[in-house]
Amino acid sequence: LPVAEWRGRTARLWAALDPALRERLAAASLHDAVRLGCDLLRTEEEEAALVQLCHQAPTEKRPEAASWYREQGNLEFKRGRYQAALRLYSKAASHELPGSPEVSVCFANRSAALLHLGHFEVCLEDIARAESHGYPDKLLPKILLQKAECLLCLERLQDAQDILRVLDSKIALDGVMTTYLTRLKKLSQLKAKLGEKERCPEPAGEARGGIQGETEIWEENNSISGASSSLSLSFDAERGRHLVASQDIVPGQSLVKEEAFVSVLCPGESLPLQEGDTAWDTRATNADLYCHRCLRQLLASVPCQGCSYAKYCSQHCADRAWQQYHSTECSLGALLLTLGVFCHVALRTVLLAGFAEVSRLVAWSHREDKNLQNPEAGCKPLSEAPDAGAGSRGIPGCGSNGRYQSSYQALFHLLPHTEQHSPEHKFLCTLSVVAICKQLQAAGLEGAVLNQESPQQRSKPKTCKKTSDELSPELKIVAEAMLRHVLQLQCNAQAITVMQELGPGGGAVVDKKPVRLATAFFPVLSLLNHSCCPNTSVSFSGTAATVRASQPISSGQEVLHCYGPHWCRMRVTERQQLLRQYFFKCRCRACLEELESGVKSVVSIRNSFCCPKCQAQMQGEEDTLCCSNEACATSASRDQLSGRLQDLQQQIKKALDLLGVGEAEQAVKMLLKCQRDAGTFLSPEHLLMGEIEDHLAQVYATLGKWQEAARHLKKSIEIVEMHHGPSSVETGHELFKLAQILFNGFAVSEALSTIQRAEGILSVHFGPQSAQIQELQEMKACLSQLPRNILQRT
Repeated sequence: LPVAEWRGRTARLWAALDPALRERLAAASLHDAVRLGCDLLRTEEEEAALVQLCHQAPTEKRPEAASWYREQGNLEFKRGRYQAALRLYSKAASHELPGSPEVSVCFANRSAALLHLGHFEVCLEDIARAESHGYPDKLLPKILLQKAECLLCLERLQDAQDILRVLDSKIALDGVMTTYLTRLKKLSQLKAKLGEKERCPEPAGEARGGIQGETEIWEENNSISGASSSLSLSFDAERGRHLVASQDIVPGQSLVKEEAFVSVLCPGESLPLQEGDTAWDTRATNADLYCHRCLRQLLASVPCQGCSYAKYCSQHCADRAWQQYHSTECSLGALLLTLGVFCHVALRTVLLAGFAEVSRLVAWSHREDKNLQNPEAGCKPLSEAPDAGAGSRGIPGCGSNGRYQSSYQALFHLLPHTEQHSPEHKFLCTLSVVAICKQLQAAGLEGAVLNQESPQQRSKPKTCKKTSDELSPELKIVAEAMLRHVLQLQCNAQAITVMQELGPGGGAVVDKKPVRLATAFFPVLSLLNHSCCPNTSVSFSGTAATVRASQPISSGQEVLHCYGPHWCRMRVTERQQLLRQYFFKCRCRACLEELESGVKSVVSIRNSFCCPKCQAQMQGEEDTLCCSNEACATSASRDQLSGRLQDLQQQIKKALDLLGVGEAEQAVKMLLKCQRDAGTFLSPEHLLMGEIEDHLAQVYATLGKWQEAARHLKKSIEIVEMHHGPSSVETGHELFKLAQILFNGFAVSEALSTIQRAEGILSVHFGPQSAQIQELQEMKACLSQLPRNILQRT
């Protein structure tokens, strides 16, 4: 959603409207809502307010920011913190003007950090970038030395020799030899290394590379693009479009493999700049860590030439993004960040679809609206437009051939639930999309949006050229489609998640958690209905989603996905509250059992408080809780116990902060105290008890005390299994960490059995080719190659 200030402003504007106008807006079609929105967003005051908000999320290039980031990068580099330096040099490069000598220095500095981190191929790419951007000739020996060292490390001996010859000639031509004394010393060392390599060639070993996982059997469905042949598409009034198993399905079987029709990176948390600020935020957010087009993790980003925000993993991604949508979005960066990811997804959706397809489907929707208003329309088919509505099967979104494809047509037919959104929310969304379309017109970008410009005409960022305040008819069509998509997103947005390392990383045991990376439209994935106890698991690789069966699914059974609130993690009342945003009441097996039986949720029982005196469970729905042990009869205030829980969580956070600054021994002491305190008022099965055990395992692993770490992690796994189940993805992640600890602690036989169990669970959820499975297989291969007498002893 848009930033809080804009939401507040539109709420005040809504409240000030004439009641009759509010009523008209509440009942308005998307077409009429846009027309009314254009009239209401004419005031200079509203436009000025939006401009002011945009100043808090600047995306233009600022050379002074580039200089500051480069200096900070140099400081981190001198401290030997090369990863931090790498990020700061990337931030500096994104603010430099394209073609300037300064941007070449950023790439050269970043290449030095990459060399120290051992990323030799990427280091060479950055050196090439520095050279192509006009790196100063007097500094060339510096990066040529780096290039030679990289080539040497990559065993490209002939190329390394060629570079050294160029260096020799450059240094010989230089009149001031003392300038290069340090470099000459380094050069002689490199030559010596090169000589050793030539004299002692290493024996050809096995080619390194990921261990190949099993190949998944996959047969695509003839009627649903990206879906397995084991599924069929069904439709009824109660469940709408949904997927059903057409044959028996086993756990781990792939059911859907779909590339997002559109995805937009969630920028992540960043400190907004205030008026007069001279410092910039050095923290790395999603916008710094992932490619803005393909969502791959960034190592050395390629910045957009027009703005400081968009960053890409390669020049190919940068060029494709520019051609497809970024030439239009580039100058609107601050506005899109202000108005939120949903508005950004809506704009990018219409840009990718193309105006011809957008206008065709919007026109079709107008005809459908008229049909619905006609009493005789009830007996007509869902659509009479070829390829626009229901196909031969009578299912919305299918083509005339009955095939459901991951296309704009299928996406357009996702329900916007126009009548069920609150009038205030529709008003907010309407003003937001109208503001974007007005800015498109004011910036002279209408031709690009309507596909009236060639890629060559869009090769440079646009400058603002103000036109009429009145939106053109074509941009009103664009605004209507965008409004439809923003409303659709509330029920059909898919969060693309990625497993991200917690803390600074670089340790022997890597702790990860899933974080929201992007928001996307997946037309086929959107066919899956919700269940709080789903029979599928969804994983992501870049912008591609894979749905796998997480349990056996019988032929004829519906294939279900969890939209977020899972029965293991949340009580039924909380789940039902969250699911209101989807405009349905969940009647899945878990909800019905919990509601109809009146049985207290297992989540409540396991995460309950216990009696401070006898450790029996505390119970009661009121402010005062009573001990369930009648012989004890102790009572306690719910607020008091909740306060103790919050204090405990703060203490745990402080302990982890100590670990983050290298104070592991102090962190252990504090966590052990937290564990003792927690045992006096929390149930032994409470999730926080498991989290404390997990954190203790992490600290002991940092200290290299592998047995202690394994002991605590096993206790954590017991609690995780109790809450989420023995085959859950949460249990799989915990077993993965235990395998790492046992591997590092040389507990061979136990490590092998843990690896096998972790593989079994994680392959069901993520498939045999996932990074975690590959790492588990590498650990297993390493342990299996140990001498037999060692294996027998351990």
